[in-house]
Amino acid sequence: MRINKCLVLIIGLIGLMTSMLSGCGESDRYTDDGKLVIQYWEKWTGFEYDAMKAVVDKYNESQDKVFVEMLPVSQLDSKLLLATAGGNPPDVSGLWSYLVKTFSEKGALTPLDKAMAKRGISTDDYIPVLIDLCQHRGFTWGLPATPATIALHWNKKLFRESGLDPNMAPQSLEELDAMSDALTIVRIEREGKDVEVRFTDLTDTEKEAKNFDLVRVGHLPHVPGWFNTMWVYWFDGDLLEGDRKILADSPENLAALAWYRSYTEKLGVKNVQQFAAGFGNFASPQDAFLSGKVAMVIQGVWMHNFIEKYAPSMEWAAAPFPSVNPKKTPFVTIAECDTLVVPKGAKHPEEAFDFIAFVQKQENMELLCMGQKKFSPLKKVSDDFVSSHPNPYIQTFIDGAWSKDAKTVPKSPIWKEYTSEMGVGYEQVLSLRKTPEDAAKSVQERIQRKLDGMVRRWDAVKTERLEQWANDDTF
Repeated sequence: MRINKCLVLIIGLIGLMTSMLSGCGESDRYTDDGKLVIQYWEKWTGFEYDAMKAVVDKYNESQDKVFVEMLPVSQLDSKLLLATAGGNPPDVSGLWSYLVKTFSEKGALTPLDKAMAKRGISTDDYIPVLIDLCQHRGFTWGLPATPATIALHWNKKLFRESGLDPNMAPQSLEELDAMSDALTIVRIEREGKDVEVRFTDLTDTEKEAKNFDLVRVGHLPHVPGWFNTMWVYWFDGDLLEGDRKILADSPENLAALAWYRSYTEKLGVKNVQQFAAGFGNFASPQDAFLSGKVAMVIQGVWMHNFIEKYAPSMEWAAAPFPSVNPKKTPFVTIAECDTLVVPKGAKHPEEAFDFIAFVQKQENMELLCMGQKKFSPLKKVSDDFVSSHPNPYIQTFIDGAWSKDAKTVPKSPIWKEYTSEMGVGYEQVLSLRKTPEDAAKSVQERIQRKLDGMVRRWDAVKTERLEQWANDDTF
């Protein structure tokens, strides 16, 4: 009986929370001057929130029918699913693009294709890899907000001190590894005294013994760790074949895992763990790269903002992160974007899409993207967008989005589980607790089994679901 009471209480609290966020049970609200109020949930905070707020304010001032009420929401993904399931979602929501597949298959989103056609918005208006992130099973479920690609960032001062050309990025993965060795400094006892020397100046015996402390490292593939499970892209491989075959144990994935492992094999597991324990949070001066402890890092277009804030005196540059075969794949990157979606069951979908369409206009999109110091997902940009952009390397990230080797997270609802399992595998390989083969085999078997079950369930409802989406009459 006590358990039942607790369950009722929890359900009640959840209902209260979603009601508070979504305005459950309320009739339409209007501003004093008669505008219909629609709710917009967004995950952003800080300057990113401020950038979108400027667009929201502009929209609210541009017409006399709708007022967008923008609310910052933590843990937005879980709350949005909960609110949608409860029939009380917001009218508009921000959403990470990698969740579009999962949310659409869960019936939490409204297909936007008909609304786009009415407004004359075409998928051809966007950089292909970015609009592709918003689509699934032939339908468009969201439209891009701010996009991102990733690239190598390096500390030019540390390059110079190590005898490297500060204006020249490594051109291949092999060259990156060699430059990392030249940039790495260790503290070691020699003749009874602690001395600091470059890793390249260690004797073969000292390298084998690994009896040293790391003072600075050129590169660590698990820093910052956000893209670990996708290193295979730099080895000319992939994570899925079609939508039904896992490629965790492919030769390319095994090569990526072996490269990942090579850093702890070379520097020592304990040494790397002790060194990494001294890193602070990413958004702080103690971050591994911002503090100068790691000289090269793979990071996104957003990194410029954090350099400006936490390490404004840093001399830095950005360029394509080199691949194992630069002649074949000269600019591998991962593209992603924030999206704007209309949750299924939203009370005011037409007004919601009117706001989304407003954001998609070139001048408004540039206002948003410039405010967040990112680039526009639209093909057309103003003549001075790049020249006036505060990020001196913004063109590098734009080039990445247009690269033939631009990759995204796999377009599969299994991705969340897949990347979680791959993450465990990468950690086991980095700590030398498993070989690449053993780690990959485990992921392959577990995720393929789960994917097979997911595919069977999809096949059972495929015809009905596609027909339902095609006949959706929301717009």
